[in-house]
Amino acid sequence: MRALVLKAAKSPLVLEELPDPRPGPGEVLLRVRACAVCRTDLHVVDGELPDPRLPLVPGHQIVGEVLDEAPAPGEGPRFARGARVGVPWLGWTCGACAHCRAGRENLCDRARFTGYQIDGGYAELAVADARFCFPVPAGFPDLSAAPLLCAGLIGYRTLRMAGDAERIGIYGFGAAAHIVAQVARFEGRRIFGFVRPGDEAARAFALSMGAEWAGASSDAPPEELDAALIFAPAGELVPAALRAVRKGGAVVCGGIHMSDIPSFPYSLLWGERALRSVANLTRRDGEEFLALAPRVPVRTEVNVYPLEAANEALDDLRHGRFSGAAVLVPGRARRKGREAAWTAGSALR
Repeated sequence: MRALVLKAAKSPLVLEELPDPRPGPGEVLLRVRACAVCRTDLHVVDGELPDPRLPLVPGHQIVGEVLDEAPAPGEGPRFARGARVGVPWLGWTCGACAHCRAGRENLCDRARFTGYQIDGGYAELAVADARFCFPVPAGFPDLSAAPLLCAGLIGYRTLRMAGDAERIGIYGFGAAAHIVAQVARFEGRRIFGFVRPGDEAARAFALSMGAEWAGASSDAPPEELDAALIFAPAGELVPAALRAVRKGGAVVCGGIHMSDIPSFPYSLLWGERALRSVANLTRRDGEEFLALAPRVPVRTEVNVYPLEAANEALDDLRHGRFSGAAVLVPGRARRKGREAAWTAGSALR
């Protein structure tokens, strides 16, 4: 199979021919139909997340077709051949530690993650633990479904951490934000978008996603927020968000990596404001969100790249050259420039 391989941090991915993987007990073999590109992939490639398994095939927002399954001893297959399944970031947990037993498998100290310790979806084929795969909702094409598997799931968990907040500020209007904004609006919440100063395209995108106001991350919103969700990996946004939320409000950091948070006066936190992070996801998050997404219905803006253009997609993400999400598609012909499409329901729009 063809795959993009990370040989060393801070180096470009290398397109290689690798032996076809074979599923072990409890695993499924998938033909990759689409794999969305996540900022976490960028953190792995850029060396901001420590100790990835090298060499590594990145990618953890996989939509794949089941080619084969090797059931665990004493169990039957979980999926039929030809079934369409999604593979998320959380790829394996021990099931025995205190976190796992308490329903917090996202905090398992022995957890392994797709595209980090487990080869991922920047390839034509992939193997995954069947227990950590989700059936993909029938109404979502491959391109539309792929960003749901991390941008959607992490955005959903981040929103849940904000409780019943009505006025939601979203800092960083990328893949996760453009999905969670739709969920929040569906639930009757009000959205305020924050983007890089001077980025008028991102500001317009936030407004198109249902934000009633959008401005620079350094701006004060027109009214106090009940909660703020931070998806941009910029630590300096934390004090700004604390300034924007009311007493008793919450600031929730949805990223796996963030630059250092600068010192700030205690007065910003005082008033029973809460500051918390989101770590990974649970299978329950996946089940809940993928049941909710068709009801909204969530639509995703995707920028499509052929598999061999993964480095280009990562660089475009690094420099904020597109709105929405990037999706790699094995076997897709290279075209001049990028292709952007809204995907929802059963067809491209």
